[in-house]
Amino acid sequence: MNIAAFVLAASLTTPVLAQPAAPAFAGIFGDHAVLQRGEALTLWGTAAPGLGVTVSLGGKTAAAKADAQGRWRVSMPAMSAGGPYTLSASDAGGTATLKDIMIGDVYLCGGQSNMEFPLRLSTGAWPAFPANPDLRFVNIQRISELAVQQDLKRPAAWNVVTPKNVGEASAVCYYMARTLQQKQKVAVGFIGSNWGGTTIQGWIGEESLKTLPAYAERVEALAVMASNPSKGMADEARRHERWWDAHDPQAKAQRAWSLPGFDDAAWPSLSPRGSWKDAGVAALAGFDGAVWFRTSVTLSEAQARAASALQLGPIDTYDSTWVNGVRVGGGTIAWMSRDYAVPAGVFKPGRNVIAVHVLGGGGLTGLPEQRGIKTGDGQFIALSAPWKYQLGMRAKGLVIPAAPWEVPISLSTLYNAMIAPLAGYKFKLAAWYQGEANTDAASEYETLLPLLIADWRKTLGQPELPFLVVQLSSFGSIATKPGPSNWAQLREAQARTVRNDPHAALIVTIDVGDRTDIHPAQKAVVGERLARAARALAYGEAIAPGGPEAVGVKREGEDLVVTFKNTGGGLRTYSSGQAIGFEACAGAVCRFVLAVAQGDTVTLKGANQPGTTHVRYAWADAPYVNLYSADDLPAAPFDMAL
Repeated sequence: MNIAAFVLAASLTTPVLAQPAAPAFAGIFGDHAVLQRGEALTLWGTAAPGLGVTVSLGGKTAAAKADAQGRWRVSMPAMSAGGPYTLSASDAGGTATLKDIMIGDVYLCGGQSNMEFPLRLSTGAWPAFPANPDLRFVNIQRISELAVQQDLKRPAAWNVVTPKNVGEASAVCYYMARTLQQKQKVAVGFIGSNWGGTTIQGWIGEESLKTLPAYAERVEALAVMASNPSKGMADEARRHERWWDAHDPQAKAQRAWSLPGFDDAAWPSLSPRGSWKDAGVAALAGFDGAVWFRTSVTLSEAQARAASALQLGPIDTYDSTWVNGVRVGGGTIAWMSRDYAVPAGVFKPGRNVIAVHVLGGGGLTGLPEQRGIKTGDGQFIALSAPWKYQLGMRAKGLVIPAAPWEVPISLSTLYNAMIAPLAGYKFKLAAWYQGEANTDAASEYETLLPLLIADWRKTLGQPELPFLVVQLSSFGSIATKPGPSNWAQLREAQARTVRNDPHAALIVTIDVGDRTDIHPAQKAVVGERLARAARALAYGEAIAPGGPEAVGVKREGEDLVVTFKNTGGGLRTYSSGQAIGFEACAGAVCRFVLAVAQGDTVTLKGANQPGTTHVRYAWADAPYVNLYSADDLPAAPFDMAL
């Protein structure tokens, strides 16, 4: 045998050792990223288990070894502002390289839709925004996870601001970042981790949330669902059965209606399109309560094997849904689309029965063409057959408790997927704009907001991280007389949280709301006020972080006198010689009072009457206000005891 033949034969019989894959950075790192100046840097990612990894940035290097799960993490000394740099991670498998890395300031912006609100829809956004190579942003993809994630589900894409891409950035966060970047003259990156309509509970880690007794049982249910989904779903199904048994005498008898073998031939048919009240069916026209829906779809063997999800669109309001007698999900939000993952093996070749038990006033309110079965290979199998329906009990106002993983009112799932994976990435500040979804439980917010702030600081490893809280704006009904207000109560919870936290600041927006739109478009003003608060709190400038804030009230003869700080040289009342919106209260009974501003005080004329216990200002969902500082910042709403 010649040498060439021998080499060929050897190559056919000798095993080839696989080359280890090149290392990778965690998903928050990418080309064009900004890393926080003045803070020891933490960099992390994945590599083949056991391999040594060398990380290089700006002429500095650090080494680590990937653990048994293939994770590595290194620390590097703090760096001054500068760049662009190349960031690399190398091991025996190769090198991962990220380009155009800047050292500057990084802001984390979180919350619901008013923080998510895109720049392109904000007031004054019609001219093109200029490109700015020193301003960069990331929008974390909206993901909900049952358990804490080590990394983002999908890598983040860092964007250098251009007229083409910046319209999708958070408007509030952009205006804040732009204002601060122009003043600081360093690269600024802002990370948006937002989800419209979500409650604060979804953004708090379960270790923190379960310290509150009211949440311990549901947090445990979340953990069970994460570790054992089949048990979690079975537990949730039993919980729903118990609820129905407690509220509907016919619930047990009707349970057979979810099974594929039930004969629904005698039920009437309907092709739902919009609310059942508009379906032209007399029995449904004015109906509020429980209705059962059933339909079927025939699948081939290949389709049944590939089927992985059921899409039903929005349902008004509560539902429990079964496929072939197996409960696959339930929802409690009328406007949320129902998209339920279906375990393998539930769909069968041949006839498949889908049953939906609805409680509410509208039923399957989406479009028929949006209802169907999704497969793992990208097919969409429409549910084209009519639905059979049967009326159950009449009921109005009943509330079925949500599953703890149900977005937008889930517990911890947004933290798990959209905050926890950022642990180690240092920030100059965090800005939080949320609360609209919690106004139905405003008093509880005073417990939850401090818990969230402490939780994020612990996760990020920055115990004194400056936290900027945007107070709820005005929205809703106009007050013609004093009365209770959930929105005002939640604003007060935000204000008290900030007063008790030396590293927090409150951004008042009561004057730039829209009583007919929960998403006021005047975001530039909010962003600029955030920037002012950041200059005071995060950058140490000797300026007041915001406008007038009441610090005391005292009795003076027939009057009450409220003293303010941060007046900028004296209080002002716009369009009037009086300050509107002040109330004097005797317990729960309040009355509007004449208020005159002078210097740093507001005198409530004749308000010192027997039994007066406290003073309120701007205490309404959508109050009209005219009290400002000399530098044009609105006075903060308050409720202060005498």
